[in-house]
Amino acid sequence: MGGLVINNNDILRRVRYIFDISDSLMVSILKLGGHESSKAEVLSWLAREEDPAFVACEDQYLARFLNGFIVESRGPNGDEIPEPEKVLNNNIVLRKLKIALDLQADELLEILELSDFTLSKHELSALFRRPGHKNYRECLDQLLRNVLDGMEKHYRNSDA
Repeated sequence: MGGLVINNNDILRRVRYIFDISDSLMVSILKLGGHESSKAEVLSWLAREEDPAFVACEDQYLARFLNGFIVESRGPNGDEIPEPEKVLNNNIVLRKLKIALDLQADELLEILELSDFTLSKHELSALFRRPGHKNYRECLDQLLRNVLDGMEKHYRNSDA
């Protein structure tokens, strides 16, 4: 099945679905993040692995998308387009989503509870520490998947 590992393409697909982002908006969000993309490129990243059109989304492009998502959601922070990370991990993805959605710790914990996942405030703050800090904790795929599941329930079902 292979559904346990979350990859950049999964994250891109999930964020697009959760926030109902059109193909053209995906292209414009990538541009806000500093990448001139095309609808065809976006569709190749959104394709399923078994689709012949599928192309793996590299870390720098997911980083550019998430940076653009922050700008799209919160407005630009000065004139500079942030330089994307060359290597992403789940902690960075989680931090960028938290910033884009302007989520406080309590709100993020409520989103996790929507997918029946409980985390203490201390455990949550450890995810946002710098690697190397004695209290730093790695954000595992299961946790990121639960955050995305909770976001789907919160943002897609909020009109129910």
